[in-house]
Amino acid sequence: MTLTSTDRPAPREGGAAVVPVLAFAGIVVAVMQTLLVPVIKDLPQLLGTSPSNATWVLTSTLLSGAVATPIMGRLGDLYGKRRMLILSLAVMVAGALVSAVTSNLLLMIGGRTLQGFAMGAIPLGIGLMRDMLPREKLGSAMALMSSSIGVGGGLALPAAALVAQHTDWHTLFYGAAGLGVLSIVLTLLVVPESPMRAEGSFDLPGALGLSAGLVLLLLPITKGSDWGWSSGTTLGLFAGAVVVLLGWGVAELRTKAPLVDLRTTARREVLLTNLASIMVGVSFYVVSLVLPQLLQLPTATGYGLGQSMVVAGLCVAPLGLTMMFTAPVYARLSAKYGPKATLIIGLLVIAVGYGGGLGLMDAAWQTVITSVVLGAGIGLAYSSLPALIVGAVPASETGAANGLNTLMRSIGTSVSSAVIGMVLANTADHVGGVAVPTMHGFRVSFLIATAAVAVGLLMALFLPKPDRAPRLRASSEEEASLERAEEVLRGFRGRVLDAGGAPVARAKVTLIDRRGRRAGSAVSDEEGRYVLTVPSGGPYVVAAKASGHGPRAASAVHAGHEGAVELDLSLPGEAVRA
Repeated sequence: MTLTSTDRPAPREGGAAVVPVLAFAGIVVAVMQTLLVPVIKDLPQLLGTSPSNATWVLTSTLLSGAVATPIMGRLGDLYGKRRMLILSLAVMVAGALVSAVTSNLLLMIGGRTLQGFAMGAIPLGIGLMRDMLPREKLGSAMALMSSSIGVGGGLALPAAALVAQHTDWHTLFYGAAGLGVLSIVLTLLVVPESPMRAEGSFDLPGALGLSAGLVLLLLPITKGSDWGWSSGTTLGLFAGAVVVLLGWGVAELRTKAPLVDLRTTARREVLLTNLASIMVGVSFYVVSLVLPQLLQLPTATGYGLGQSMVVAGLCVAPLGLTMMFTAPVYARLSAKYGPKATLIIGLLVIAVGYGGGLGLMDAAWQTVITSVVLGAGIGLAYSSLPALIVGAVPASETGAANGLNTLMRSIGTSVSSAVIGMVLANTADHVGGVAVPTMHGFRVSFLIATAAVAVGLLMALFLPKPDRAPRLRASSEEEASLERAEEVLRGFRGRVLDAGGAPVARAKVTLIDRRGRRAGSAVSDEEGRYVLTVPSGGPYVVAAKASGHGPRAASAVHAGHEGAVELDLSLPGEAVRA
């Protein structure tokens, strides 16, 4: 069924394997973010270029992922989320194979750019889960999908370190391509296409404007420490980003079918959730940057822990593992207290992790404790974000809205990378021409992460109260059945028929309140069925119209009506009391 209202479609059982397959796809694309972390310091030598040029191998993936995420979300809403998920994975596989066969800098950057394109798979997977799963399974499933960003990044570190230490580094890309192909096959075999479609067409000018604005914004953020934060290039790109994004915003507000519905995005619950997402992204990336370096620094520094690349990866791996196992915990907490409370709890746990981590830097086992605590907090926070977004936007905008939310996290990690990189560089000791990070720099980085969490916590506290915002709370089949029954009593359902009594597909059904304003809308499915949610009590008019038929038929109904409301297009304009 193609819906344009805020109600959820009837849940469709896609099989028990749908959730793990989608989560696996999320983990696979997230691996691209940390795939080269173990060999970062060796990239200039491996590619025969300068350190500043080598950083483009990482920056290109970040930029393409940020650009692709909201665009693929919107394309998924319009043309099918499963289709776009497979396309994202296919582009990633192509990029991994390009990188696997070259040591040329430009070709490597091109391949890494294609790999970043796959980040759109995260919001697409969340959208598929919303469209297919029953309510009682949705909370934990979305939590796992959302956490896959951290899970993939955390688990990739030790695996990539092991491969890089014992084989040719190009093997990393062959492995990534193999994982991508496996994910595509599993998706084709297990995941059905969603019946949900948004109305309208793809906003190409909006996509180009957003892409240009994001590149102008993220480029100086990621390269500012190399170019200089006060350089003309950095300041010029920031100024250009402001101009382009403001112009893009004005154009989007005037477009009938925009890439990003800025009016929806400006809602209090959506705006504050996205701002909190940036802060969570900042806090997640700090630990990924600090702990591996601390663990691998030689003991001769007086504070380095002298561990190998593989051991360092294993010490940080609990970050991703804990995030994975946090999903069912989140489901129970959210079912009882709601995603807002769970987000607050997660942020508090992150604050405890970074606060305690300031004093847990003297042994490898202490970094494992820090990783576990931070993984639990980040897992709870990440798991809460899609539930807050899904509860605040229409079903037909799930992909685009979650794409924008994922983009906010990417901006957070970009800011974190730039700021922490600058802090570690400015506080480093220079020994024999080599910059060595200091313990002071590590601790300042942890304090910055704690400050980001405090800002995120402030945003979360100002989110609407649970009884004012929709929530995904059911934790059992019985509770879910009660909630679905309540939805039926609050809304209308029925069919649109033609003059011969045959069902009319893709008829536009509109709910009109007593003041003549649209209170909701839906599009009938192939059997003419539709569902409308009633926002409040009182009388309404349900109207329908379809291409190739006469003027719309209308039925007057009252909130609480329990029978089906059939709209007969052979009765143009006639009001019928249901």
